[in-house]
Amino acid sequence: MLGAGASATSRSARFGLGARGLTFGLETQEEPAEPLRFYDKLNNCDISCDVDREENTQPGLRSVRSCGEGKVYSSGTGRFTGFEDHKGKSILAKYEDGSIAGLAVDAGAGKIALWTASIEYPLTEEPASSIPTSQDTTASEKLRKELLQTSLLQLGLQSPPDEDNKLSILRPLPQFLTSTPSKRTIVSQITNAIAAPQLGSQLSVLKDANDEFLFHALQEGMGLMTTAREDAKSSSDPSTWQPKHIIVCQDGELPSRELTPLFDLALFYSTLAEARKREDLLSTEPWGTGEAVLYGEAVTSTQTMLDKNPVLLSQLPTPLLSLASYQLAGRGRGSNVWLSPSGCLQFSILQRVSLSGPAAFPPAKIVFVQYLFALAVVEACRDEAVLGPRVGERIRVKWPNDLYAQVSDDGEVRKVGGVLVNTSFSGGKVDIVIGCGLNVLNQPPITSLAQLHPGAKEKLSIEKTAAVIMAKFESMWNVFLRECSFEPLLDLYLKRWLHSDQVVTLTTTTPHIKVRITGITLDYGLLRTIPERTGLGRGASEGEFIDLQPDGNSFDLMANLIKLKS
Repeated sequence: MLGAGASATSRSARFGLGARGLTFGLETQEEPAEPLRFYDKLNNCDISCDVDREENTQPGLRSVRSCGEGKVYSSGTGRFTGFEDHKGKSILAKYEDGSIAGLAVDAGAGKIALWTASIEYPLTEEPASSIPTSQDTTASEKLRKELLQTSLLQLGLQSPPDEDNKLSILRPLPQFLTSTPSKRTIVSQITNAIAAPQLGSQLSVLKDANDEFLFHALQEGMGLMTTAREDAKSSSDPSTWQPKHIIVCQDGELPSRELTPLFDLALFYSTLAEARKREDLLSTEPWGTGEAVLYGEAVTSTQTMLDKNPVLLSQLPTPLLSLASYQLAGRGRGSNVWLSPSGCLQFSILQRVSLSGPAAFPPAKIVFVQYLFALAVVEACRDEAVLGPRVGERIRVKWPNDLYAQVSDDGEVRKVGGVLVNTSFSGGKVDIVIGCGLNVLNQPPITSLAQLHPGAKEKLSIEKTAAVIMAKFESMWNVFLRECSFEPLLDLYLKRWLHSDQVVTLTTTTPHIKVRITGITLDYGLLRTIPERTGLGRGASEGEFIDLQPDGNSFDLMANLIKLKS
């Protein structure tokens, strides 16, 4: 709790609830009707966290002492009472008058950190920056960060590494249109298609529904990136993030590592070539998945860049991989937002299939694309270039489009990724944008592939993981298109998901009923379930199924519930 008070009040012994959290407090003179409350079993007392503005106390900078001395912002909304003889407390800092500024205490099976000071506010930003001071705040700001880090450590959490602060990017950076060096004409084919009927060499600007794109030669890259990096240090209104700059890398030439320090394109393309050999994909024409890449160190969203710009979407040749090290407005399923902290692999792939003529693909089968891609990611994790088969088998599919990792021997699973598919139908074809986010090198508390094996972090890389996923996907994609069916991949999918014979509660019916998951229907990709028999002998009659659409339902794995997608 930050910026609010707390009181410890004795009560009669009873079972308590465990908690582990750092909660942001309220800054209002109105006390909440139900203050946040924890039970401390060791001291047999309630710990109540609420606002308690002391008389004549106004917001301001207050001196605190801990491992050092400095000033922090205080809203004047709280104080600690009843903790004088509290067992097991750790005092994190005191004010200059000796009163407690922050402390950590046990609560049930967990721990909580409490602060009357609002140490979440940097002294250089509002509301702290509005308080006049004649002193240099450098030392105080250093102390504030140390106090925050100490609080997180008390809760068993780790703060992000310092490198992330150095790489803070607050607006999009230019992207690089590149290709595998072994196919030197790919980029010119792409720019010719975008510029048609003009030549690609004449391409300079493209205005679309969501973005305006300016195209530049690689020779302009260093100047553009230098200016953009400087601009990205300051926050700005997203409405000013136009135009978007694309640096065109012709003839298989790749930008220097100085221009792309967070993603080694040469390593990606070399790993892709090796992975394609293993999948027997050497003859793909004009190019294969991943052999044409639009890379940006920071973009709004790889998904939005494609599916919200219809002119660019329709004119781009396929397949095209759009990949970013950071997304400033990443998208998930429905209205969800996909956050992309350091260590996350996030990308979108543009594919296109015909719905008419001799090579027509049945539109009803497009729903299987999300299943296919999730399966490709799971199989990629088993590759020796990623986790290997022994550790990789712990990555599983959660219906309909999530990726989970088994993190303990008792079967506990946590989310490590997800898949998002958007489609656009026009002119007898469908443009398919497949988005994916996968936690590869993230540090705790975010669960990632690197945490599944002690030696995995040294072996893993974003570039290798992305390359293997591309090859696995293309191999499965070719089967899917050739057979116009997911059937050849269904058995493998069912081996890799979490749900075989799982009994769940279906809340989309009244009353709620328990059903057993049996598989996926091959016609429309529905989740097939059978009602469970009850103690009275009632249940599914022969041939009775309840089939659920992936786009309208959500699977709460922790609660074993299937409910309507909100």
